Amino acid sequence: MDFFWYICAGAAVGLAVGITGVGGGSLMTPLLLMLGIPPHIAIGTDLMYAGIAKSTGVVMHAKRGNVNWKIVFAMAAGSLPASFLTVWALSRFEKPDHYQEILTGSLGLMLVVTAVVILFRSKLTKALNIHVSEKMGTKIIFICGFILGILVTLTSVGAGALGTAIMMILFPIMRAKNIVGTDLAHAVPLTLVAGIGHLLLGNVDYTLLVALLIGSIPTIYIGTRIASHVPNHILQPILATALLSFGVKYLFF
Repeated sequence: MDFFWYICAGAAVGLAVGITGVGGGSLMTPLLLMLGIPPHIAIGTDLMYAGIAKSTGVVMHAKRGNVNWKIVFAMAAGSLPASFLTVWALSRFEKPDHYQEILTGSLGLMLVVTAVVILFRSKLTKALNIHVSEKMGTKIIFICGFILGILVTLTSVGAGALGTAIMMILFPIMRAKNIVGTDLAHAVPLTLVAGIGHLLLGNVDYTLLVALLIGSIPTIYIGTRIASHVPNHILQPILATALLSFGVKYLFF
């Protein structure tokens, strides 16, 4: 029966991702916690799920020329070592129970930040109005990648929503499809590296992982097909409000 509910969870998140484009991690991890999955298992399994589920999307975007590999490599140069360091730091604890509060606190923070980004991304981009050279932008994206690598490894949240927001702010002339493709090309290796790190820590439930993939892969496709018929400007704020509520819960309670 648990396996069935895990498939349903994957299906629900896949549908929401397909319709709204909101990152799966920000929705999946809180949902798994609601189903009683321990935080370290929820985060570790979700990272592996995200890396596998998003891989086909990278191939499609790469074939269409939508990936700026220079930005991907600059961000990954910061995020991947940061992910390794974060996994190493977690491995210093004797038991997962000893770092559960770090994971849930970080998760709460990232959910709040993600909700704010979803709600105000376009306004933030216009308000900041940053103009930097390509060389300076590459240096900044390296630093952002390092910070993102730590946070994604701790929470499984932010590789999509925050990565996209960073590129929108630093590279405002980039076309939307290039931002999406580039962000996805960075998110896959980051989530896979972080997921493998959690796997080595014993934080991945293989049965749960299979169930999530079975449920979500078909519904992501269905969601993308019906996206044009759903009022996205209404649905995204609703999802963002839910994320904000979860974030406040895990951050303060």
